[in-house]
Amino acid sequence: MLNLDTHILLHALTGSLRPAEETVLRSASWSISAIVLWEISKLFQLGRISMGLDDPDFAQVIERLHVWPIDLDVCRALAQLDFTSDPADEIIAATSLVHGVPLVTRDGVLRASRRVPLAL
Repeated sequence: MLNLDTHILLHALTGSLRPAEETVLRSASWSISAIVLWEISKLFQLGRISMGLDDPDFAQVIERLHVWPIDLDVCRALAQLDFTSDPADEIIAATSLVHGVPLVTRDGVLRASRRVPLAL
């Protein structure tokens, strides 16, 4: 199982993944942190993306994803991160740390972590 950050999920939905990302995403099932749903909702509300949570294509993909909750363990793991970023990215990274699920991200700050398991 892989943990996708918000932008990787959006790239997957719009067909704009890089070849290496496509390869890794084909290799395992997908999951997201619950905060990704909030981010997508906000991005749609702000007009930064054209696909919202109620879009049929998005809804179809969400049905196949495992959604990790933002629970006490994830919140405790925030203190174990070896970087500082925006809160949503920290929650996404802490989710990977707690559940041992490799993170798929393009974010340079997250990718520089020595603690968060990364898929590529």
